[in-house]
Amino acid sequence: MRKILVTGSGGQLGKTLKDCSIDFKGAIFDFKTSKELDITIPEKIEQTLKTGNYDYCVNCAAYTNVEQAEKTPIEAYKVNAEAVNHLAKACKKHDVSLAHISTDYVFDGNKGEPYTVDDLTNPINEYGKSKLKGEEYIREILPNHFIIRTSWLYSKKYGHNFYRTILSKAEQGAELRITDQQVGCPTDTETLAKFILDEVISGHKPYGTYHITDGKPMSWYEFAEYILDENGLKGKTKLVLDRNYRTFAKRPKNSILI
Repeated sequence: MRKILVTGSGGQLGKTLKDCSIDFKGAIFDFKTSKELDITIPEKIEQTLKTGNYDYCVNCAAYTNVEQAEKTPIEAYKVNAEAVNHLAKACKKHDVSLAHISTDYVFDGNKGEPYTVDDLTNPINEYGKSKLKGEEYIREILPNHFIIRTSWLYSKKYGHNFYRTILSKAEQGAELRITDQQVGCPTDTETLAKFILDEVISGHKPYGTYHITDGKPMSWYEFAEYILDENGLKGKTKLVLDRNYRTFAKRPKNSILI
């Protein structure tokens, strides 16, 4: 019986993994929120892996506030890079395979077609740079790893994300001003959770880097249209195309992963 540690289990992916694991046979899961296991404290990581007798660690813990990362990059690097460094070292020491969640933001978005796992990385914001550094630490330290990049991750049930924000504002009748200047592949946390369980934990995939999305490229505006259509709210709010939308952090125009 394999034993799996899931870090950052209070986030949208962690909660979805917990839901999906109920019907998963052949493994015991230990879900730990960031309060229960702060991965920025090396001693906590070491003690947990030393006594846990784990086969896998699925790292869902991350600093994901892209805008704030520009203003306080040290905090982003603390979670997305240095903590991952400590986690990879502990996993190697205790013979634990690591599945780490990364992002489309490791790319600059200038490629005119979808990004593959073999494309050169070139992040254009601090969040992307911190996530790439985490990837680099893992590759340098731990052979037994899975780096899983995903794009525009959202949950319909949990967390603060684009899907739930659009739904909430639409139900309130608020005007929605959405850009079409970025394209990506919105990815339901259920898709990613099932890949982790069915392909990684089940042992069907070799170690390495993977791109996992729902495979339907669209802009943020098109995604908003999709959300409204899916929930029967298209006639209850005003959706406005805003091509002057600005953010503090630079964001890749093309986030399509294959």
